Amino acid sequence: MGTKQTKGCQPGSAGESPPAHHRKKVPPRERGDFLASLVVKSGEKFGKGGGSSLPPYHRRICMIQDMLVLVKQGKQEEATELLRHLRQDLGMESTSLDDVLYRYASFRNLVDPITHDLIISLARYIHCPKPEGDSLGAMEKLCRQLTYHLSPHSQWRRQGIMKRKPQSCLKAVLMGKPQDNTVDLSGIPLTLKDLDRVMSYLQHSSEHIDTVELCFTELTDDMLLQLLPALCVLPHLTTLSLNGNRLTKAILRDLTETLKDPKKFPSVTWIDLGNNVDIFSLPQPFLVSLKRRCPKQGNLPTILEFGEGQVSDLESQDG
Repeated sequence: MGTKQTKGCQPGSAGESPPAHHRKKVPPRERGDFLASLVVKSGEKFGKGGGSSLPPYHRRICMIQDMLVLVKQGKQEEATELLRHLRQDLGMESTSLDDVLYRYASFRNLVDPITHDLIISLARYIHCPKPEGDSLGAMEKLCRQLTYHLSPHSQWRRQGIMKRKPQSCLKAVLMGKPQDNTVDLSGIPLTLKDLDRVMSYLQHSSEHIDTVELCFTELTDDMLLQLLPALCVLPHLTTLSLNGNRLTKAILRDLTETLKDPKKFPSVTWIDLGNNVDIFSLPQPFLVSLKRRCPKQGNLPTILEFGEGQVSDLESQDG
């Protein structure tokens, strides 16, 4: 991130890509229809009846796979357009690859800097393919890394997304003392009925918990609001992982208000909200509140671009 433009690679407009001898010229209208259908298919690949019933990461993984296929087929323009849809879906709202590659190579307040860094590298390989070396191999590696990062790690296989953890795993986790002071429910789809059992366990084991993993558990805003009273009073909780769920940016208001109270989440140093529906950046009051809880850690990864003077102003306003 932050790499300057080089003379050897000077991109033009957003839709441009280097000439390819094997690429067939597709009329703009036909290309648009093709891409629209491809985006729809990407959302539906892992489920019948449309992708809206599935968490967002399913759609994003399919788009990565389809984009790699297009590059292998020499369809650079179609791959570039599909990458644009993926960027927008992940919160990189600019439609210009020039902006993504050079002008806005560093982003403020990102909820998931790793994904954005991989997307920028991917954009460079598609937009400015290198003639020397195994460029396709490097892109395949980036796609694997991005796929792994956006999917339930323990569930991912080359054949696709495997079956989720059975509900019996929930019972096993919620028995006895937390292993390594971690309550790991990641990959277990939770229901509203399950939340009562989880809350009861958190309350009874509160002194032995410093990490709670709720990644890829089908959490919605309402479900997290139900869990919030039990989570925010855990005295030793340092990390709360909520990535890969169905959370929306509406939940940020409740989390930010909760963090303003120093008695709630007293030991938390990070809350991972990446790979959800539309949470792409974090409010500065949210970040400042976290920074107050971990002054020894220094700047948070997503607050580096924010001037120290502005942070001081915000803290004065909060005070």
